[in-house]
Amino acid sequence: MSSVSATAKPSISHGFRMQWEPAQEAHVLLYPEGMVKLNNSAAAIMSRCDGVRTVSDIVADIEKTYGLTGLSDDVAAFVALAVEKNWLEISE
Repeated sequence: MSSVSATAKPSISHGFRMQWEPAQEAHVLLYPEGMVKLNNSAAAIMSRCDGVRTVSDIVADIEKTYGLTGLSDDVAAFVALAVEKNWLEISE
Protein backbone atom coordinates (compact mmCIF):
# COMPACT_ATOMS: atom_id res chain seq x y z
CA MET A 1 0.00 0.00 0.00
CA SER A 2 1.42 3.38 -0.96
CA SER A 3 1.40 6.32 1.40
CA VAL A 4 -0.73 9.43 0.97
CA SER A 5 0.57 12.93 1.60
CA ALA A 6 -1.09 15.07 4.28
CA THR A 7 -1.55 17.73 1.57
CA ALA A 8 -3.32 15.37 -0.86
CA LYS A 9 -6.91 16.28 -1.69
CA PRO A 10 -8.96 13.09 -2.06
CA SER A 11 -12.32 12.99 -3.83
CA ILE A 12 -14.72 10.19 -4.68
CA SER A 13 -13.75 8.76 -8.05
CA HIS A 14 -15.80 9.32 -11.19
CA GLY A 15 -18.48 6.66 -11.50
CA PHE A 16 -18.87 6.20 -7.73
CA ARG A 17 -21.50 7.73 -5.46
CA MET A 18 -21.82 7.55 -1.70
CA GLN A 19 -25.23 7.49 -0.05
CA TRP A 20 -27.13 6.23 2.99
CA GLU A 21 -28.85 2.94 2.19
CA PRO A 22 -31.75 2.26 4.58
CA ALA A 23 -31.96 -1.41 3.58
CA GLN A 24 -28.29 -1.88 4.58
CA GLU A 25 -28.58 0.51 7.54
CA ALA A 26 -25.23 1.91 6.43
CA HIS A 27 -23.54 4.27 4.03
CA VAL A 28 -22.66 2.58 0.78
CA LEU A 29 -20.46 3.39 -2.18
CA LEU A 30 -22.37 2.71 -5.38
CA TYR A 31 -20.78 2.04 -8.76
CA PRO A 32 -22.07 0.50 -12.01
CA GLU A 33 -20.92 -3.04 -11.13
CA GLY A 34 -22.16 -3.06 -7.56
CA MET A 35 -22.01 -1.62 -4.09
CA VAL A 36 -19.55 -1.44 -1.19
CA LYS A 37 -21.02 -1.29 2.31
CA LEU A 38 -18.97 1.14 4.41
CA ASN A 39 -18.46 0.91 8.15
CA ASN A 40 -18.93 4.08 10.22
CA SER A 41 -15.24 5.03 10.16
CA ALA A 42 -14.97 4.62 6.39
CA ALA A 43 -18.15 6.65 5.88
CA ALA A 44 -16.85 9.43 8.14
CA ILE A 45 -13.68 9.67 6.05
CA MET A 46 -15.31 9.24 2.62
CA SER A 47 -17.97 11.87 3.37
CA ARG A 48 -15.20 14.44 3.83
CA CYS A 49 -13.35 13.56 0.61
CA ASP A 50 -14.57 16.43 -1.54
CA GLY A 51 -11.42 17.28 -3.52
CA VAL A 52 -11.08 20.54 -1.59
CA ARG A 53 -10.03 19.38 1.87
CA THR A 54 -6.60 17.90 2.39
CA VAL A 55 -6.02 14.67 4.28
CA SER A 56 -4.75 16.84 7.12
CA ASP A 57 -8.02 18.86 7.08
CA ILE A 58 -10.05 15.63 7.11
CA VAL A 59 -8.10 14.29 10.09
CA ALA A 60 -8.57 17.55 12.01
CA ASP A 61 -12.31 17.60 11.30
CA ILE A 62 -12.83 13.98 12.34
CA GLU A 63 -10.75 14.41 15.50
CA LYS A 64 -12.75 17.53 16.42
CA THR A 65 -16.13 15.94 15.60
CA TYR A 66 -15.49 12.77 17.61
CA GLY A 67 -13.26 14.24 20.35
CA LEU A 68 -10.33 12.00 19.41
CA THR A 69 -6.65 12.50 18.65
CA GLY A 70 -3.92 10.59 16.84
CA LEU A 71 -5.96 9.53 13.81
CA SER A 72 -3.53 10.72 11.11
CA ASP A 73 -2.04 7.31 10.34
CA ASP A 74 -5.41 5.54 10.29
CA VAL A 75 -7.03 8.11 8.00
CA ALA A 76 -4.02 8.16 5.64
CA ALA A 77 -4.01 4.34 5.54
CA PHE A 78 -7.72 4.22 4.66
CA VAL A 79 -7.32 6.90 1.97
CA ALA A 80 -4.38 4.96 0.47
CA LEU A 81 -6.46 1.75 0.45
CA ALA A 82 -9.43 3.56 -1.12
CA VAL A 83 -7.14 5.00 -3.82
CA GLU A 84 -5.79 1.51 -4.58
CA LYS A 85 -9.38 0.25 -4.90
CA ASN A 86 -10.18 3.25 -7.17
CA TRP A 87 -12.85 4.51 -4.76
CA LEU A 88 -10.93 7.77 -4.32
CA GLU A 89 -8.72 9.84 -6.55
CA ILE A 90 -6.08 12.29 -5.36
CA SER A 91 -5.16 15.78 -6.41
CA GLU A 92 -2.30 17.70 -4.84
